[in-house]
Amino acid sequence: MNELILIEDLKRFKHGMEIFLNPTDFSVGTTPSEMIFREDKMKLIHYFPTVEKPHPVPVLIVYALVNRYYILDLQPDKSVIKKLLDEGFDVYIIDWGYPSGVDRYLTIDDYVNGYINNAVDKIRERSGLDKITLLGVCQGGTFSVMYAAQHPEKIKNLVTLVAPVNFDTKKGLLHLWAKSLDVDKVVDYYGIVPGDFLNTGFLLTDPFRLMIDKYVGFFDRIECEPNDTACQLRNQETIRNFLRMEKWIFDSPDQAGETFRQFIKDCYQKNLLIKNEMMINGKKINLKNITMPLLNVMAEFDHLVPTDASKPLTGAVSSSDKETMVFPTGHIGIFVGSKSQKEVCPRIAEWLKPRSIQDRTEEEKPESSRGKSREQKRKNHRSKVNEK
Repeated sequence: MNELILIEDLKRFKHGMEIFLNPTDFSVGTTPSEMIFREDKMKLIHYFPTVEKPHPVPVLIVYALVNRYYILDLQPDKSVIKKLLDEGFDVYIIDWGYPSGVDRYLTIDDYVNGYINNAVDKIRERSGLDKITLLGVCQGGTFSVMYAAQHPEKIKNLVTLVAPVNFDTKKGLLHLWAKSLDVDKVVDYYGIVPGDFLNTGFLLTDPFRLMIDKYVGFFDRIECEPNDTACQLRNQETIRNFLRMEKWIFDSPDQAGETFRQFIKDCYQKNLLIKNEMMINGKKINLKNITMPLLNVMAEFDHLVPTDASKPLTGAVSSSDKETMVFPTGHIGIFVGSKSQKEVCPRIAEWLKPRSIQDRTEEEKPESSRGKSREQKRKNHRSKVNEK
């Protein structure tokens, strides 16, 4: 009996491996869009509205530097982007691209007060508004909090989605791993930290589920009788869905070494952000400067950003209009799970709609006052590169 089970398991494994060696065609990030601005590796993408008159206040989504933004637009029926468009929002997103050796000296200040600030100014210029909505996801949410604290005059609403701000928690192996990491040794050795190095760390936070169990479950789902055409057609879509997620998981950009060094040291190891002691651009980041409406969204079963890492933000800001939402899903499920389309996105949209109306008192500023890039960008970055 055991021999028969082993033979069947081997057949399933062989069939599964044939799929990986001869993958079916699939695509990601298919929602129609255009690039409207570019600076170094960063691209600002604008999605074409799907309603005749979008809500006046545009939404800029800031994703993490790790992995790629298209997890928010993985496929048409699992797309946070498409859902927000259909809810009537004018949506932009930052594509961080793939850093190379020349980017090794980029700092958090370069990302927050450089790239994000220039993207915000570009959208303000296009929309004719002084303030926009900032929706930050994961590490991009942490950066968005930093930005909103230093530029509150440009942000009308702040939405954070599974974004860590309090790193003093023992929940989740990622936090324990980061606290004990000799980040100086890593950055000094690599310069640009390899994405594969980081991705391996993420996979090891839940190795059985992320590296073994999912493949076993996938092989079990794609069994069909030889003449069952309907089953085979269903399998094609199951396979595409699986491969889309695999593409995203292993699409891991390298990281600018100095940004990685500061993020690990100041956030994970010293927990300076929530203490209002973290410095960028020569200034302390004071979360009390955040006075705009805040929506803080978390995943109850998040193994990368536990709720303990996100909840303290709500109490740390000065906003009088603030709300916390926790959904019974995981870190990835909140983007692509069934609850994402049915519950998470609609609740975010419901909160955001009445806050996306242009203020009557908002005065039109001359175009010259908007969209200005910093005159002196990343001096340290450029000078250090030239020294090399």
